[in-house]
Amino acid sequence: MAVPSSTSIKPRSYLTKQQRYFLIIICSLLPSSSSSSSSSSSSSIHDLLVSRGLPAGLLPKEVKSYTLSENGTLEVFLGEPCLTKYENRVIFDSVVRAKLSYGSLSGVEGLSQEELFLWLPVKGIIVYDPKSGLILFDIGVAHKQLSLSLFEDPPLCKPQGILKNNVRKDKRFEALR
Repeated sequence: MAVPSSTSIKPRSYLTKQQRYFLIIICSLLPSSSSSSSSSSSSSIHDLLVSRGLPAGLLPKEVKSYTLSENGTLEVFLGEPCLTKYENRVIFDSVVRAKLSYGSLSGVEGLSQEELFLWLPVKGIIVYDPKSGLILFDIGVAHKQLSLSLFEDPPLCKPQGILKNNVRKDKRFEALR
C-alpha cells in the first residue's frame, strides 16, 4: 500500500540536551525517601561544604565517607585520626561530627586545634560573610579568625601514629637535661 505524498510521518519528540540536563538537576533536588544521605567520595563532601557556604578545605582529602541526616547532623568518616596544618596544627579524629547549616558547623566533635602548645577542641566554625575573607573558629576559650584562603583546597592529612613515631626532639630542650 502506497502512502500518499501529501501525508508525512512525524518523528517522535525527544528531549534536547538542555532539557535532559534540567530534568537531571530537578530530580537530584527532590527529597529522597531515606532519612539520611551518604557518600563514599571525598570530593562529594567538599562539594557539599561549598554548597553550604563553607570552604572545601575544612576537611582533609582523606575523607572516606560521610552521612548527612535530614536534621543537618553531619558525620564524616576518615580511616584513622590524622594531623594537618592550616595556620596551626589540627587533629581530626577518625569520626568528626557537627550540625551543618548554611555557613556554619556547630557542636563540632572530633576536631582539635593547637594553640600555644595546648590542644583545644574546636566547638564551631562559622563564615558570616564570605566577602570578608574570614572564617571564625570557636575553640571554647576564645574565637579565632583566620583567612578563608587557608581553606581553599582540602589538605593532606598524615596519620597521627606516624607523626608520633617520627617526632624529632628539639635540641634546645635536650640541652636542659
